[in-house]
Amino acid sequence: MALFDRLKDQAKSLQQQAQGGRGTTTGGHGQAHGQGSSRGGSRAQLVGVLKTQLGSLKTELKSGAYRDASMAMCALVAAADGHVDAAEIQQMESLILGNEVLQNFPPEQLRTRFHKHVDQLTRNFPQGKADALQDIAKAAKKPTEARAVIQTGIVIAGADGHFSQAEQTILREACATLGLQPAEFQL
Repeated sequence: MALFDRLKDQAKSLQQQAQGGRGTTTGGHGQAHGQGSSRGGSRAQLVGVLKTQLGSLKTELKSGAYRDASMAMCALVAAADGHVDAAEIQQMESLILGNEVLQNFPPEQLRTRFHKHVDQLTRNFPQGKADALQDIAKAAKKPTEARAVIQTGIVIAGADGHFSQAEQTILREACATLGLQPAEFQL
């Protein structure tokens, strides 16, 4: 747990630097909620930090629960706006297969699980979302994996340099499913 706390402090420090030092002493979570113009830059920095954090946890993230929850998270991020087109699926698949931590798993396992969720979300979004959140909940028993699922979702969502409101909402819902505070991830 000490490793995660150090990494979280690094992410918080980067967030504070991106905000030019505003709100750096008190409030803890308060500075994460501002809608200032530096938010886009700070999000990009946060994505970079989270990617590094995930890489450092690669040897710990080898369970089927993490794999299934991560693929459900990626599918929810891809379908956050209610639809997914072929180009978006291809881009998301490329991001998944190129992710350092997800390389712990055979590519075909990742593709199969990702496409299963995308298909369900495309056919019936509310039911597909419920099924995906159920898979995400599998990671709730291990705090490191639970946080890694959210971090994976943020890294995937931020890969295009833009976090949509719908993506942020999905990530907050996944936090609730895992018993995590969205503010911990600046959501």
